[in-house]
Amino acid sequence: MAAALPVRASVPAAGQAVKQHATWSPYDDNGGTVVAVAGDDYCVVAASTRMSTGYSILTRNKSKILQLNPKCVIASAGMQADQETLHKVLHSRHVTYQFNHRKPMACPAMAQLLSNTLYYKRFFPYYTFNLCAGLDDEGRGAVYTYDAIGSYERVGYGCQGNGKELVQPVLDNQLKAASPLALPPQQWLSSLPLEQAVDLVKGAFVSAGERDIYTGDDVEILIITKDCIKTDRLELKRD
Repeated sequence: MAAALPVRASVPAAGQAVKQHATWSPYDDNGGTVVAVAGDDYCVVAASTRMSTGYSILTRNKSKILQLNPKCVIASAGMQADQETLHKVLHSRHVTYQFNHRKPMACPAMAQLLSNTLYYKRFFPYYTFNLCAGLDDEGRGAVYTYDAIGSYERVGYGCQGNGKELVQPVLDNQLKAASPLALPPQQWLSSLPLEQAVDLVKGAFVSAGERDIYTGDDVEILIITKDCIKTDRLELKRD
């Protein structure tokens, strides 16, 4: 059996500079934070409007929320180009669904569609961090949180984006039961009244805006109820 040949390492000659090959990535994280809280008859969805790259602010007024119908929205943080592409695909498929079925797509169905769309791109994923939120068929709040390739879960509240590590502990402290015995039968609903839920979301964004440079400028807030979708806006620090 032939002996293996030794591997020769390429060593630069004396006085010759070492070449470093820079890695290239097709992705760019443009920042942002999205939050959603579901209640018994409402759903609150909020997203920061700052879009950044590195230490540069590209725009202070970039919406990260796609309103598909009066009872379902998609909120996405991450790479702006992938976010726009994903939202266009979802909007197109929702329009096709309305023409075929003569009704808008329900929130649970849109959650499954988003999961399928992300999984279809699993070998070259959309660089987005997504939440699907709205009202289900019974009029109750619904929040679905996703990983990069479409695995999702229905939760009572969710957070994605650069400020997740700062916002999630605030939501856990205020909305998660301290003991498993105290959990309500429906763990995907918040027991807070609507006004308190909106104040909680605003407070969480104010806290994140103090520490995260990618979360700032303004917060776009959508309040979804069975009657309509109300919009609100919160100003954050602009430095």
